[in-house]
Amino acid sequence: MDFTKSDYDLINKEFEELRLASLKRCASQEEYDGVLKAFEFANEAHKGVRRRSGEPYIIHPISVAKIVVTEIGLGYKSIVTALLHDIVEDTDYTLDDIKRLFGEKIASLVDGLTKIKIALDTDSGNLQAENFKRIILTLNDDVRVVLIKLADRLHNVRTIDSMPDYKKDKILSETMYLFVPLAHRLGLYKIKSEMENIWLKTRDPKEYNEISEKIDAVIKEKGVALDNFIKPIADAMSNSGYVFEIQKRTKTPYSVWHKIHTKHIDFENIYDIYGLRIIFQPNPGEKESTQCWYIHSLIAGLYTPRTDRIRNWLDHPKSNGYEALHCTFMSNEGSWVEVQIRTERMDAIAEKGIAAHWTYKKESWDQNSEKDMEKWLDMVRDVLDNPDANALAFLDRFHDSLMDNEIYVFTPKGESKALQKGATALDFAYSIHSQIGNRAIAAKINLRLSPLSQELRNGDQVEIITAESQKPRREWLDFLKTPKARNYVYDALKEDMEDSVNSGRVILDNELAKYGVKMNSNVIKKLMGEYKAATKEELYNKVSTGIVSLDDLDKVLRKNNQSKNVIYWTLKLFKSNRETAGDGQGTGAGSDEMSDEVIRRKLDEVLKNRDVILSGSDGGPVTYRVADCCYPIPGDNIVGFIDDNGDIIIHKKTCPEAVNLAAKHGDRIVNAKWSKDTVKSFLARVKVFGVDRMGILNELTKCTTLILNINIRKLSIAAHDGIFEGFIDCYVRSTEILDTLMGHIRKIKGVESVTRIDIKES
Repeated sequence: MDFTKSDYDLINKEFEELRLASLKRCASQEEYDGVLKAFEFANEAHKGVRRRSGEPYIIHPISVAKIVVTEIGLGYKSIVTALLHDIVEDTDYTLDDIKRLFGEKIASLVDGLTKIKIALDTDSGNLQAENFKRIILTLNDDVRVVLIKLADRLHNVRTIDSMPDYKKDKILSETMYLFVPLAHRLGLYKIKSEMENIWLKTRDPKEYNEISEKIDAVIKEKGVALDNFIKPIADAMSNSGYVFEIQKRTKTPYSVWHKIHTKHIDFENIYDIYGLRIIFQPNPGEKESTQCWYIHSLIAGLYTPRTDRIRNWLDHPKSNGYEALHCTFMSNEGSWVEVQIRTERMDAIAEKGIAAHWTYKKESWDQNSEKDMEKWLDMVRDVLDNPDANALAFLDRFHDSLMDNEIYVFTPKGESKALQKGATALDFAYSIHSQIGNRAIAAKINLRLSPLSQELRNGDQVEIITAESQKPRREWLDFLKTPKARNYVYDALKEDMEDSVNSGRVILDNELAKYGVKMNSNVIKKLMGEYKAATKEELYNKVSTGIVSLDDLDKVLRKNNQSKNVIYWTLKLFKSNRETAGDGQGTGAGSDEMSDEVIRRKLDEVLKNRDVILSGSDGGPVTYRVADCCYPIPGDNIVGFIDDNGDIIIHKKTCPEAVNLAAKHGDRIVNAKWSKDTVKSFLARVKVFGVDRMGILNELTKCTTLILNINIRKLSIAAHDGIFEGFIDCYVRSTEILDTLMGHIRKIKGVESVTRIDIKES
């Protein structure tokens, strides 16, 4: 289809914005002319080609180049490479043509991006994971390839609404599994946050919109108060001669969603929704960190500081180079306000990450954070040098390496402790002293009562509650992460373990005898699975210590081994009209390896020897089961995967396991939606937290069963220091019914938070 005048006007408008931005990054007229030459070449090469959205294809490379220069801060070679990045893959021009016209270095960068594109577009099981290695190999050559690819991926997700569902699932899962942690590791906070928000908005638009509306309401409510808080600070800094900017910042919808679902709290219990960021020009000749503390002292002269909430990233920057001073002050309206203090250099690194290295080469970031980045790259190279590395294992290891492997938490006095990522409150207790760990009974995390098993996050303030009568317990080993803490518990339990195991064996043998059952390997294996014991010794120990109650032993013995994962819902599965072009959004170029016929054939194979009948996209029978890692229920946004056995497994779209599967096995995605004629209730779990009082358990039961007529499978509640925490496992038909139940529970006196959490069963 020929371009219209409006198409050419759009192209010229977009390139004019890029041209103006490029002027600031080009060091000479020759470089500027090179940008113009690259645009003219790419514009001609992509002439007449449109993206899936209908706009001219050249808009995509122009947009990627604008991200490269304005949002990441790269220069001439990267701008030219971004304009040319799809040429070799999508046109008749070759790498030799690029080398002849633009030089060997730009040709090398284009080649690296082409290899990444081929790797990501290959949908063939483990080969997809194998090809991810090609992406990582580019780290050995020039990290700018990865930065440009991040810009490319950002524009793809910005325009993802024009893609079919199967492509959305694949691209969003790759983005969350690989590109988001990669952006985080490289310090590209804005890009990371935008990708996360688009992921949530596409996966769960209802929750995204609800959280966004709540954030907007908080901003509207607190806006005037925040302006009143800012003015005295601005006056004090002006009087001290600083050139500065004070920005209002809010948590992103994704970060709020993540906090709600990982910490199981309500929106109303998140107190750092908004805050301030002070960015200033440091005075020459004075240490930047000293000036940050001076500004802190100016604010402390106006408002009362909260000393236990100071986060000093000045002396110990994060692994991605982030530096700032975080502090919290009490406003005149009686609310706490977090203030982040940064120099302009620190802000550039926070927003543009590793790319800011070239701008501030002679500053401290060059000496500190570049060493951390080099250590990380060395680790990646070590993995690449291992010829025996399994592709999927390699991908998981690299994914883990992208994420921070260390967190910093704080004592009530503000002293910082470094712990490995995933460490719990009990790990923290043992990091202080073995006796504090041995006598720990609970923790207060950010002044909120929490169990010892609670996983800690960067910046948490932790206080350990102890009791003289407490001693180490066997079940602590189920959640302790640090070797130091586990060794302390092993040492304490060693003497008691053998007696406990022998005692548990006798107790279990006697209980089995009551039902005429002799202890044998089959019985023990069944009980190990039912009571979640990895070994028979662990089973005996759990029985002896009372962790496992044998009150329901008769039911367990009579229970058959039929899978509890097969739930009979009515589900619709959809075939996809798959085609790819350009960046995966174009038209008329190439074809996807997973055709409609292949999908139909895979689904037909699934139908053989199955007796569960559901409605497929063509009215025919399809078999599936829900995943036991996330237990989706009607109303949840879902996606299906064909597993190694040909079964279709249904996950929530926001399930981390679904993200991992789609990132590794993009060819196995099956689009799925619940139909409205569900025929059976489904098990869901609700967590309730609040102030303990007489009758709270009775009211929870009454609300669930008598008022809403919902069947409870299990209800557990525990109280300590006037605080209770409970879990209700109940059967519901949809998320709407579950939301109604949670709304009623929130109205019960003393209840502070009600959240749905994933339930896992063996």
